[in-house]
Amino acid sequence: MSGCEVIPVVFGEERKAVQYSIDSLSTYVNIFLFLTLVNALLSRFAVVKSPVELAPGVSGLYFAVSFMIVFALWYGIWGALSAYLGCMVGAGILASMPLKLNIIWSFADLWQVLIPLAAFAYFKADIGLKTKRDFLVFLVFGVFINNFVGALWGSYTLFLDGMITWAEFFTAFEGWFLGNIVVAIVLIPFLLRYITPYIKQTKSYVDNFSS
Repeated sequence: MSGCEVIPVVFGEERKAVQYSIDSLSTYVNIFLFLTLVNALLSRFAVVKSPVELAPGVSGLYFAVSFMIVFALWYGIWGALSAYLGCMVGAGILASMPLKLNIIWSFADLWQVLIPLAAFAYFKADIGLKTKRDFLVFLVFGVFINNFVGALWGSYTLFLDGMITWAEFFTAFEGWFLGNIVVAIVLIPFLLRYITPYIKQTKSYVDNFSS
């Protein structure tokens, strides 16, 4: 094969690679937008239907966090970012929370999904929870530590902004933390154990933070 014949082949392969990257990015952007919409709706519904009103935008049983965590473990950083934006829209904007506060406050949901995502990646645990070690990683980082950080962050930012008093801070933190523990233990193991195998078979599945 001459040099002139090699050049078109090389450029052809490069074009295919670029097109694949564009298609892949487009797929994940669409997933991100869809998950953001789902998270926003779940967040709004969880806040509106909360059995106890702990504080503005805070649900006593914030079941949306369970799906946010699962989405992050399935779709990596795309799922994590959709949790942040979904919270900002569903629990913040639609709850008439001031934008300046909302931008900072919504990081609570980001921490709640990033911590387990990072832990599963660092410890190389299987998100399908196939072993006791996998389940232990989930309990420590996907139920307790992440929700403690999220509840503390969210409640404290509300206090600093004057949305709640110091006494209400403890009530909000306790309700947020304990409520998240309940919904996480009840919903997440089922979703990870039984739905993950099907998600892993799709091209959209993201291992750890990014494909």
